[in-house]
Amino acid sequence: MNSKKLKIKKLLFESKLINKSIKFVFISDVHIGSNHPSSLKKLVSKINLLDFNFLVIGGDLIDSSAFQINDIYELKKIEKPIFFVTGNHEYYIQNHKEHLQDLKSVGIKILENESLQLDGINMIGLSDNITNKSKIEYVEKLSQKDLFNLLIVHKPSIWKKVSNNANLMLSGHTHNGQIFPFNFVVKLQFPQNYGLYKNKKNHLYVSSGSATWGPKIRIGSNNEIIQIELKN
Repeated sequence: MNSKKLKIKKLLFESKLINKSIKFVFISDVHIGSNHPSSLKKLVSKINLLDFNFLVIGGDLIDSSAFQINDIYELKKIEKPIFFVTGNHEYYIQNHKEHLQDLKSVGIKILENESLQLDGINMIGLSDNITNKSKIEYVEKLSQKDLFNLLIVHKPSIWKKVSNNANLMLSGHTHNGQIFPFNFVVKLQFPQNYGLYKNKKNHLYVSSGSATWGPKIRIGSNNEIIQIELKN
């Protein structure tokens, strides 16, 4: 079954704003809580086989009030910087503020409507619990014209409004519908529901997620890890 498989997808983006080759891994929608913590072992072992400088997690890492920080201790085996933005499910959890604080003890850097410069790129991370209008305003404020702007935001809703300010936007949330024919329903809500989209020289990639949510079934979609290279 597709729900048991974990595919690795490689993407290459070229830009004059990149000075040196940068490789990183993007995952989203791991859903520890709905999924047993043991599911992280396979995910982490596959990630550690890849060549990368840092890991980006695009939201919905956890989704259960029964979550305990040791449920994601497996992430400590990734001895590279880990950056994270919240998804909608993080906010469904009781005492979510405390749980998000706990993530830091595993070495996760949470980007909360802020940017940081890393390896010559400008990484912008947006929280999911703010309006689309606020997200767009943050992108306008935090993007830098002379740097490659890497935007991490859980839902792909704002792409058309920010595509001139984000050289590469990475999102998840949709699971590519997870089960056919729900992908058609999801596409009604999120026109950019899966895969690669382009506006001039800028790109959006929407991942189908690294795990399932709800039923442990995938039909017409896959769990995936995205390995990305940015080069001049």
